[in-house]
Amino acid sequence: MSVLMLFAAVAALGGCAKASNATPRSTTFPFSGTTLDVRAHENWTDLVAADRDDVKVTMWFDVKGTNPKSSWSLDGNKLNLQAGCNGWANCEARFRVEVPRHVRVLRDGRKTKLVGSATPSPDTSGTPAAG
Repeated sequence: MSVLMLFAAVAALGGCAKASNATPRSTTFPFSGTTLDVRAHENWTDLVAADRDDVKVTMWFDVKGTNPKSSWSLDGNKLNLQAGCNGWANCEARFRVEVPRHVRVLRDGRKTKLVGSATPSPDTSGTPAAG
């Protein structure tokens, strides 16, 4: 009986989640600081220097199943990016953060390099937030 329940759960998920299948959502945050610390909680995140005065965040978040949770917030110089799911679910998230060129960017409090391309895409070659 448990094999049947497992099969039903897998069938309900309908395959693996892929961020590249998701519709992007974006927001901007006013930012006048000189250092931004991005906390992406192990979600793939591209950090990109851009000709702008604010911080723009784009998220691709695909979920197969239930209980998705995502949030973004800027508290002082800390940008918090979260996305995930619980229970019988499969999800994948990817973020792109565009920052003003003069801003020094940290990843989880450590130095990092800015990467990415001029065109936002969930398939750009970024680095994981933990790395």
